[in-house]
Amino acid sequence: MTPVVSGITLAEIAALMGDVARANILSSLMDGRALTASELAWHSGVSAQTTSGHLAKLSEANLIAMTKQGRHRYYRLVSPEVAQAIEAMMALASFGPKRHRPVGPKDEALRKARTCYDHLAGRLGIAIADALTSQDHLVLSESAGVLTSSGQRFLCDFGIDLEPENSKRAVCKTCLDWSERRPHLAGRLGASLCTRMFDLAWVERIKDSRALSITKAGRSGLRETFGIEID
Repeated sequence: MTPVVSGITLAEIAALMGDVARANILSSLMDGRALTASELAWHSGVSAQTTSGHLAKLSEANLIAMTKQGRHRYYRLVSPEVAQAIEAMMALASFGPKRHRPVGPKDEALRKARTCYDHLAGRLGIAIADALTSQDHLVLSESAGVLTSSGQRFLCDFGIDLEPENSKRAVCKTCLDWSERRPHLAGRLGASLCTRMFDLAWVERIKDSRALSITKAGRSGLRETFGIEID
């Protein structure tokens, strides 16, 4: 059972995320990878010493986790739920006052295809969700989804098997996409689809960003398998 969260606790978490440097740190971890403190300092735009203080506060609040590997320490978001909360805040921020700033190449790349922790987002993520629902492979509700029998066969043919998963993570949840303002697929299904597309080399990461590039093989595969054309 989920405990009731007090207003004080909610305000504390919101205040942690409200700092610009910490917001940049959390945003840079949204692709699901673990980064060093030096890398996070570069993303946050502050000194290494200041970044260390921010990481300590985020760790204490259980928003990020640290793993040691040799001499290095790597930081990542502690769970998919943290990533989903950040994505929801990004969606909320997109409804805020307009900023008179032209859309740059990086913005367009993020809107086209990106990772949201361990699943796909942007136009690519939305297109996959639409394709699965239009082909009656998936039935979506407001916050979750259920695979149909045809959906299970489709995933099996695509090389995805959701049965052996031992975690308590839901098979399919939805996550509000901040750029498209519609839900994309999260949960074990969303993560498995993302992993499979990396394995097939349909998508590849863009350096220093959580934006993804759709490869030539990816464009062909998406069209033939899902009926998707991404401009």
